[in-house]
Amino acid sequence: MKNTKIVATIGPASESKETLRRMIEAGMNVARLNFSHGEYAWFKTIIARLRELSEELQVPVAILADMQGPRIRVEVDREIILKKGERIHVSDISHRETFSKLKSRQPICYLDVSKMASKLSTGDMILIEDGLIALQVVAKHGTHAVEAAALNDCHLKNRKGVILPDTPIDLPILSKKDLRDLAFVLKEGVDYVGLSFVGSAEDIHTAREEMRKVVGETAELPKIIAKIERKAALKHLKSILKTTDAVMVARGDLGIEMPTSEVVLLQKEIIRESLRAMKPVIVATQMMKSMTDNIRPTRAEVSDVSNAVIDHTDAVMLSEESAMGKYPVETIAMMAEIIEKTEESPFNDIYQELDINMKNEYAAVIRSAYQLAKSFNTRAILLLSMSGLTARLISHFRPETEILVATDSKKTWYELALVWGIQPFNFEGDPDRDHYIDRMITEAKKTGQLASGDDTVVFLGKTPDRRTIDLVGIRRVR
Repeated sequence: MKNTKIVATIGPASESKETLRRMIEAGMNVARLNFSHGEYAWFKTIIARLRELSEELQVPVAILADMQGPRIRVEVDREIILKKGERIHVSDISHRETFSKLKSRQPICYLDVSKMASKLSTGDMILIEDGLIALQVVAKHGTHAVEAAALNDCHLKNRKGVILPDTPIDLPILSKKDLRDLAFVLKEGVDYVGLSFVGSAEDIHTAREEMRKVVGETAELPKIIAKIERKAALKHLKSILKTTDAVMVARGDLGIEMPTSEVVLLQKEIIRESLRAMKPVIVATQMMKSMTDNIRPTRAEVSDVSNAVIDHTDAVMLSEESAMGKYPVETIAMMAEIIEKTEESPFNDIYQELDINMKNEYAAVIRSAYQLAKSFNTRAILLLSMSGLTARLISHFRPETEILVATDSKKTWYELALVWGIQPFNFEGDPDRDHYIDRMITEAKKTGQLASGDDTVVFLGKTPDRRTIDLVGIRRVR
């Protein structure tokens, strides 16, 4: 049983119920829906299929709705071919009519965000189409346009994405499209919402406020995953981690904004800080990309997945591999195999480094449970967790023993599918503590997670009726 979870993007290659079933059986824990593409009717169908399969298989599969975010795109009247060193004028869409009347020898393109060109300065980079096209500003022409030089031969096409790594961008964290998408996913009851291009903790506060406008002040909200893909996010990483529920190392855009050679080091830093903050972290982008077309991954991809597991990420993610690839099920199965083999290695003792954050009395009980399980080499840690907080704190220690979590909250059951090492199971509570523990053990025996003779550390998290956690001690399974 693997501890590191797998997030898989759903698309045309994986939309059928039978394929989704096989993906779950192969090891998918979280299904990602990319709201940059797709219609609401399609999303609604996929969400229904995933919920049906979770109930049928009694395996929680969390649903992550990934917002497109505030994208900037380039607009051109026709495809522009540039040689390295050639120059192009860059303006914004609000001045398109003015510039279209001018007869210039140099081609011109437009950014689709008003007044964005005025923020560009000499020396700033303009990266287009995932960084495949690199332009650098060499001169400003008033407040409406700049002149940029091509740093490589390129074909500039309409509506390609633009990244401005050196330019302050003051765009709302949620576009008009995002707000519509957010209203839809809140109605559908997804478990996680991914926020693209987060730059500060304020962006997360804003997203929560917008969700409250839709569902009201008392309704439970989906957890927020802040995607770390901008320089600004790295600058404010600690405050973002205090505010968000989880983070994603979005290596695609991060590798465009930052030097490619630094991405692996940034990944390690983000994972480390997430562990210290006790927030789940996902590593994403091109982890098994060659399996989009091939039945086997490259050796470099195997190393990439294994390295993320050794860094103790909560989850690794597939994008086009599972959404559009030829082998979505096989890719998940291969990723699960890499995870399991890596987790059998000795590179997993990080207790001393993490322990600095566990200072309060509540955490002291959880630390005691971890130490008890480690000292007596128990088969599992068995706990009741209503909100999932106790489970996440135990996961923080990355124990070698299994973490079996009973909860009577369906919301928590799904949310814990993302968290490292957690094996959640869902059933109704019981006012009698000892009877509840016996029922938890019986349920774990039914699923094969415990067997007669196993020792397990048992403790109960907070509930509405009990405001403290209770370390019961070691129980031997009868």
